[in-house]
Amino acid sequence: MKSAIYLGKENVQIQELPIPELGDHDVLVKNIYSSICGTDIAVYQHGPNTGHRITVGEEFGHETVSRVVAVGDKVTEFSVGERVYPYPLFATGDTKRAGTIGGFSEYIKIPDAKRNHSLYGVDDSISDKTACLIEPFTVGCRAARRGQPQKNENFVVFGCGTIGLASAIALKYFGAGKVMICDITDFRLKIAKELGFETCNTSTSHFTEKTIDYFGTAHSLKGLVADIDGFIDAGGAKEILDLFMDEGKIESRFVSVAVNKAARELDLLHLTYSQKSIIGSGGYMPEDVADVMKIMKSGKWDIEKLITHEFSLSEINKALQTAGNTNAALNVIINFD
Repeated sequence: MKSAIYLGKENVQIQELPIPELGDHDVLVKNIYSSICGTDIAVYQHGPNTGHRITVGEEFGHETVSRVVAVGDKVTEFSVGERVYPYPLFATGDTKRAGTIGGFSEYIKIPDAKRNHSLYGVDDSISDKTACLIEPFTVGCRAARRGQPQKNENFVVFGCGTIGLASAIALKYFGAGKVMICDITDFRLKIAKELGFETCNTSTSHFTEKTIDYFGTAHSLKGLVADIDGFIDAGGAKEILDLFMDEGKIESRFVSVAVNKAARELDLLHLTYSQKSIIGSGGYMPEDVADVMKIMKSGKWDIEKLITHEFSLSEINKALQTAGNTNAALNVIINFD
């Protein structure tokens, strides 16, 4: 089989590997489409240890939709031809490889495969391209859930990548009221607007004025601010947490889903008296997979709009370079056909 092997900064090569042999309880899947994650871009642009635990000289990729092509002699839960979503945390039998299951290889072996654990069936109503976004959508769905959205509450999402847009869509699915998406890239914000969201380019618009105009006002310890119940940080810029501390209303929540290693100082007394919350959100749970499947089956949002470029596996380096250009690309996928 052909496999993209990570060899370090700006160095990925297509190599021939043997197709994995199956044990009695194993399943072999062939990838249909795989999506490029922001952490894949990070290790490509900056080298090892800047994203997921991607090992030099090994396979990588984890956002994929696949089809069962072979099953072990004792497998009864899956049949050849079935379309599936490999759940990265358990797909390879090694939770440390959640970011490197072989999404950029033609085939993946799923050892001791279990339904709704390492493999999930994908409903026929969900297109192949939409289905390859299940994994990043579960991350965004988790962030929205961690924001504890109540019916008709208002949210602002920072970061107009796949996870930010997935968070915004999940917030609406959970019953949130007004949702605004902020970014500094008009190319991506245009797609958010086409999906029905209010947008704000924070590099050209005044955040406070725009949010007060859209959400109305509420009280903070420092005076009137925009009536925003939750801030979702899918961007990771330092200014986002600062904005929440300065302009978050009383009892507002901040959810951090962006990969951000920077150490920060916090005014805990301010958090105490304002009763504001800072919440972490990493990864996903089975309940997020279930909700994402429902979101995708609903057809309420044209999720394929997020996909702006498609490449073959042989063009993986060009695909990674394209995905890193936020001014001209949003979600980039690999087509294995």
